[in-house]
Amino acid sequence: MSVLLTLPTSGVAPLSIRAKALVFHDPRSEALLALADQIAPTDATALIIGETGTGKELLARYIHTHSGRRGPFIAVNCGAFSENLIDAELFGHEAGAFTGATHARQGWFEAANGGTLFLDEIGDLPLNMQVKLLRVIQERQIVKIGSRRATPLDVRLIAATNIDLYTAVQVGHFRADLYYRLGIATLELPPLCGRPGDILPLARHFVKHYSEKLNIDGITISKDAEEVLLGYDWPGNIRELENTIHYAVIVTGNGEMRAADLRIGHRPIRVRGFAAGAENNVPAHAGITSPAADLAVADQPAMVSPLETESLQEKLTRLLETMLDDGEEDAFGKIEAAVVGAALSIARNNQTQTAKILGISRNVLRTLLKRHAAHGHGDCGENVAHEDWHLAADHPGVAVAAAPARV
Repeated sequence: MSVLLTLPTSGVAPLSIRAKALVFHDPRSEALLALADQIAPTDATALIIGETGTGKELLARYIHTHSGRRGPFIAVNCGAFSENLIDAELFGHEAGAFTGATHARQGWFEAANGGTLFLDEIGDLPLNMQVKLLRVIQERQIVKIGSRRATPLDVRLIAATNIDLYTAVQVGHFRADLYYRLGIATLELPPLCGRPGDILPLARHFVKHYSEKLNIDGITISKDAEEVLLGYDWPGNIRELENTIHYAVIVTGNGEMRAADLRIGHRPIRVRGFAAGAENNVPAHAGITSPAADLAVADQPAMVSPLETESLQEKLTRLLETMLDDGEEDAFGKIEAAVVGAALSIARNNQTQTAKILGISRNVLRTLLKRHAAHGHGDCGENVAHEDWHLAADHPGVAVAAAPARV
């Protein structure tokens, strides 16, 4: 029997990027639910790992609901904080603690006392705040800004990330001690394509949900539509499925939902957990050639050149030797720029996806982009076009940053 989780219908729930439903029907999902049931009654700090839009907050809410805690469940996105105010947001402040602090204010930890605090996008937390978070977890108390008195806490902490924190630890972007402290209980939430048994139950839930909202009766999903739903890779996970069904309900009206109503084209090729347009599938972003032809595994066997058997270090050694022979300066900076530029290309200039490919936080990525004079100012860093990245004609494969254009 399927278990369906949905976000609360509270009027204060924002129209956010969160997945709004999660189903445990696929065998992998059922195993994950069983693990969540074991973790829930304990006070162990939990770390949920999964791509954006897979339902990490809903899983955290499930753990809280079955924990027996009577306090509130509070969800906080670490990537949404201003670096100047994140300390006050998490731990609170006293009146007069800083300019503009006209009155005392509770932080999110204190607001969640007796309950559960869910810290999403924990990888975006600056290193200095990671130190303070570790101390709070260990000592079970906070000290507000402007105060010398510690406030005891009884808070269950659940963190979530869509980046590889282990890699972030290796490159010095995330503290190892905090990583191991958060990962006492680790739950990996697979992408939607990795749990196909959940796709149709979720689709039927969204059909019912939007049919009721639009006062439409009797919509069913045809067999050909089910085949398309099951054959698509859903790079946007549950959020993309919801948007697809929402549109299909609108255009279907009363009757049977057909494959054409889903507005799904060719199946995308997934590259390291992301969707990338192939030449015969999804059109490449203007001005950026698709990397899928080089990185995706082809259905037919391909010839392997001797260079493909080289290790990564051997390839880098050859590249570095070539650059030194050509009298290049700042080799490290140019190689770093090349890595970031390649990740931007694969992620189609989406900063969130780029950071995930590189195993770093978005804040670290923005620092790298600024360093290489290729950061464009967009909407919260999402889908920002970086047209200043280009390939050096004299050194193919080495990306350099041109000076940003002045308008």
